Amino acid sequence: MDVLQRNHVVMSGQGQQPMLFAHGFGCDQQMWRFVAPAFEATHRVVLFDHIGCGKSDLSAYDPVRHASLAGYAQDVIDIVEAADLRDVVLVGHSVSSVIGLLASIRAPERFSRLILVGPSARYLNDPPDYKGGFDRPDIDGLIEMMESNMLGWADFLAPVVMGPSSAEDMTRELKASFCAVDPYITRRFAMATFLGDNRADLPLVTVPSLIIQCADDAIAPLAVGQYMHENLKSSELQVLDASGHCPHMTHPEETIALMREYLARA
Repeated sequence: MDVLQRNHVVMSGQGQQPMLFAHGFGCDQQMWRFVAPAFEATHRVVLFDHIGCGKSDLSAYDPVRHASLAGYAQDVIDIVEAADLRDVVLVGHSVSSVIGLLASIRAPERFSRLILVGPSARYLNDPPDYKGGFDRPDIDGLIEMMESNMLGWADFLAPVVMGPSSAEDMTRELKASFCAVDPYITRRFAMATFLGDNRADLPLVTVPSLIIQCADDAIAPLAVGQYMHENLKSSELQVLDASGHCPHMTHPEETIALMREYLARA
């Protein structure tokens, strides 16, 4: 199977250094449309869809491989190798931040920088020392709702993800994106995302990173961003005075500015 077709890889830009944009849970590459074009003059912009999302090949979904984020990380490595990308700046949103971290652990020679937007190594609280933002019954309830009422689940989760100050059309778009993906794949991706624990992987990351965190984020609270920063070597933490979990959509200009400043210093 052609890897670039499998993940609907789209490339653009005039620069040499690749920037690989990895979208978050329940989304697709279109969610980067406010940010990615800003780097086409200086980089080779590479967009893709995770298996089960967007225009990816659904037949490529593997219940064993994709039962954990490690399988999605291998997909990323496959893309990088198939396109012969080197010195890659990987930009990951939410769960794709951890997917990018895992990919960089396996193939550090391929990546030069990681830009992590709203990352979380564990969404579940682990008392008394770790606050991930959710208790187990919260996550179990969300996954059960996905099984019985996908539309209701999307109606509930989309406003939480986008934040209280986001535009109505943005929230509607995210709801539609949630409902457009395959329910079986989405539920299993949700389990891999929200029930996973990748804290032990953080010290293994050697590639430098920028963490972009919203000050008010119900999905990945500020304490999570600080934890990521404390446990990732050569990381920087930049906190946006914003709410929600998708600053690349709700605050694209500020997000682009932080990314440019970081890459200029790299």
